[in-house]
Amino acid sequence: MKCLWNLVEAGNFVAAQDMIAQLQQKKRLSPYELAQILNLTGYSYNLQERYTEAIGAYARGLQQPDLPEALQFSMLKIIAQLQFAIEDYEGALTTVRRLLSAVAEPGADELMLEGKVLLQLKRYKEALTAINTALDMRRGQGLIPRENSLLLLHVCYFELKDYENMIQTVKEFIAHYPKDGYLMTLASIYSELGDTRKQLVLTEVLYEAGYASNPSTATNLANLYLMHGLPYKSALLLEKELEADLLESNERTMRLLSSAWYQAREDKKALPPLRRAAEISQDGNNYYRLAQSHLNLEQWSDAEAAARTALDIGGLQRNDQAQMVLGTALFNQKKLEQARASFQLALREERGKRAAQQWIRYLDNEMLRRDLLNQELPEVAPRHRDAILDALENK
Repeated sequence: MKCLWNLVEAGNFVAAQDMIAQLQQKKRLSPYELAQILNLTGYSYNLQERYTEAIGAYARGLQQPDLPEALQFSMLKIIAQLQFAIEDYEGALTTVRRLLSAVAEPGADELMLEGKVLLQLKRYKEALTAINTALDMRRGQGLIPRENSLLLLHVCYFELKDYENMIQTVKEFIAHYPKDGYLMTLASIYSELGDTRKQLVLTEVLYEAGYASNPSTATNLANLYLMHGLPYKSALLLEKELEADLLESNERTMRLLSSAWYQAREDKKALPPLRRAAEISQDGNNYYRLAQSHLNLEQWSDAEAAARTALDIGGLQRNDQAQMVLGTALFNQKKLEQARASFQLALREERGKRAAQQWIRYLDNEMLRRDLLNQELPEVAPRHRDAILDALENK
C-alpha cells in the first residue's frame, strides 16, 4: 500500500491505476483494505481534478462494512468538499449533515463547511447559525477567526440587510486583518445606515493616510464635506486632486467644485468651474446656473450672455426663470424694452406669471418716467420786465 501512495504522490497516475486494478483483483481483501484502496483511488482522481470520479470512488469506499470512524469521517468530509467544488450544493449539504450526525461533537471546520453550503443555497439564516457556532468554537479555543470565515459571515449579514451586525463583523476584520478595503466597507455600511458623520470620519482617515487615493474616494469625500457644512475643505480637496490629475475635469467634477466654492461664499471662485461645466456639457441648465451666478455678482452683461445661451440651447427645467434672469440683466443695463419683452415671454408659464407681471408694471412706469424726462419743454417767449411786474402787482 505504501508503494501505491508513493506513486500517487509522485503524480504517476497511470502506474498507480494499474496497481489499484491488480489489488482489486485479489480475492481475499478485507472490507477495510478495499476501502483503503478506494480511498486512494479517490485521492488519485482528486489530484487529477477528476472530481466526479473521485466522489464515486470515495462513495464506494464508504459502502464497506465496519469501517473505522476516522476513515468514514475523512471520506465523508472529502466527498462534501468535492460536491461543493462541482457546485452540487444539495448533495454537499446531505453529505455534510451525514458527517455531522456521525460524530458526537462536530468540529469548527465541519460546521463552517455546512455554513458555506447553506450560503450557496441562499439559506442565509441557517448559514448564520452554522458559521457563528464555528466561529464561537474557535474564539473559545483562543484562536483568531479565519479571514475567509468572517467574510462568509459578512456576506450572510449583507444578504439579510443586517447592517448593525455587519458593522461588528467588519470591526473584527479590521482588528485582526487591518486593510484599507475593510475600512471602506465600514464607511459604506455607515452610509447605508444614514450615519454620514462616521462615514466622513472613516473616509477622511483613509484618504489622508493615502490608503484610498482614487477618484471615487476623493469625490465621495468632497460630497461628504459639503453634506456636513465644510464647503471650503471640499473645494480645496477637489482643486488639489484636479491639479494632480487624479480627478478628470468633467462636468460632474466642475459642478461639484463650483457648488463647494459657492457654499463657501467664494462667488468669484465658483464661476470658472461652473463656466467650464457649461462648456463641456453644452447643457442649457448649466448655462442658466451660470447666468444666475453672474447675476448675483452684478455682472449684468455676462449674465445676459449666459441666459441667452441657455435659452438658445433649450431643454430647461424652467424656461420662465431663464427669461426672468435675462430680463433682470437687461434692466440693469437700462435695456428696458428688451427687458420687458423677456418678462413678457416669462408670462407664458403660470409659475412665474406673478413676478413677471410685477416687473412689467414697474418697467412700464420706468419707461413712462424716462420718456417724460426726455421730452423737450416748449420755448417761452421772453416777457418785458415791466409786463412781468405788472402781472405780479395785478395778482
